[in-house]
Amino acid sequence: MPEPKTESEAELTWAQAWNNAPGPKSMREALTLFGKGLAMGTADIIPGVSGGTIAFITGIYHHLLSAISSINLSSIWLGLQGKFKEALVEIHLRFLIVLFGGIFVAILSTARLMHFLLANYPVEIWSLFFGLVLASIWYVGRAIPSWNVAALLTTTAGGLFAYQVVGLIPIQTPNSPQFLFFCGLIAICAMILPGLSGSFLLLILGKYQFITSALRSPFDDGHLEALLVFTAGCLIGILSFSRILKFCLQRFEQITMCLLTGLMIGAMRKVWPWKVVIESELINGKEYVVREENILPVLDASLFMPLVMFFLGMSAVIILEQTARQR
Repeated sequence: MPEPKTESEAELTWAQAWNNAPGPKSMREALTLFGKGLAMGTADIIPGVSGGTIAFITGIYHHLLSAISSINLSSIWLGLQGKFKEALVEIHLRFLIVLFGGIFVAILSTARLMHFLLANYPVEIWSLFFGLVLASIWYVGRAIPSWNVAALLTTTAGGLFAYQVVGLIPIQTPNSPQFLFFCGLIAICAMILPGLSGSFLLLILGKYQFITSALRSPFDDGHLEALLVFTAGCLIGILSFSRILKFCLQRFEQITMCLLTGLMIGAMRKVWPWKVVIESELINGKEYVVREENILPVLDASLFMPLVMFFLGMSAVIILEQTARQR
């Protein structure tokens, strides 16, 4: 027979369940986590920049994987049994609400600003992200315990894979439920992988226009069903892939860190500031680059501001790392 519940367990209130759930314990911690969510959301709306990279930089990557993985069969079963308070204690709901709240606010509030900046100051903004990613590679690579042949081969493989992926040309694809589900799986997994952009992969898979159109007019013919299938793919993808990543980081930390470092190195092809547009596509009245070629900068006075932004991006990572160390 199961042991009877103690008095404290029997009288568990919603407030106690909320306070016992993992997450920020003070307003300052909540605001800091919300700010990291803002940074991740801002990165996610830019094709080629990953929110996973920002999570790595800000030191919440492992916590993010653990928080997503906390939504498991045990917590779901508790919810199905009506034990919502007990399920709340197991799930990192406070962490997820604050973080994804920041991501959501950033996507809504900074999308137009970032598109404006990238349209009018592309070299300066890409220089900022280039410095940020370059410093992040040093930060993540430094966490690798030892460099050997296996580590170098894994890093090289990750780099080559990311380099090829970010250079792919978008293709025409069907709007079938199976393919939309697959797109949801792929896009959400890319969003939590440093170096790979979910929005950019949707563009490559030929579904960026369809999904953004469906979000703007969800009640048009077939859009709601498509969004439900796509969302189901996202949910399955993030819940399963986060567990795989968490398992790999726990059991094969060095190889996994080398692979993630390689992905970030290869993805730098996309954030190189100086480019020539070869092919673009008009999506919902906005022009999106689908194929471009990196070029070397001209050595003149115009190089000053990009260099300033580059060092600003590197400095931001160093400051974040120093702040995390002090804590």
